[in-house]
Amino acid sequence: MTRSRRRALELPVGGAHGCPSAASGGAPRDLRRRGAMARAGVVGDQRGSVTAELAVALPAVVVVVTLAVGALTCAAAQVRLQDGAADAARLVARGDEARADGVVAGAVDGATHSVARSGDLVCVTALADAQFGPVSVPLTARSCALDGGL
Repeated sequence: MTRSRRRALELPVGGAHGCPSAASGGAPRDLRRRGAMARAGVVGDQRGSVTAELAVALPAVVVVVTLAVGALTCAAAQVRLQDGAADAARLVARGDEARADGVVAGAVDGATHSVARSGDLVCVTALADAQFGPVSVPLTARSCALDGGL
């Protein structure tokens, strides 16, 4: 028997495992195998625990990834809506209000806008709902441009 194999099967003598045969010096084969498995990091009583932990953790991971993707989708829609509001404000300030409708609607599906004038500024407020599964997230973007701009 090789030296490493002999070391893997050795158990302490003197009842270390609470077994009378271990106290007499001869450990039963079952205890030798359990000792070797424990040294190798495998415990027989915990078989299947990784599967159970995965079954519990996997739905949580799926929920977190789904929420992250939904948040990124809503953030991207907000950026597109803000860009559409800025473009629409510049178009309205130049006097091309008809094209402003198409710019906001083209930025985010179903988006609407309103125009407000305040002194030398033309402000466009764009509203849209971002759909994230059954949840609707309201998005708002406001942008202003100098009236009569080029």
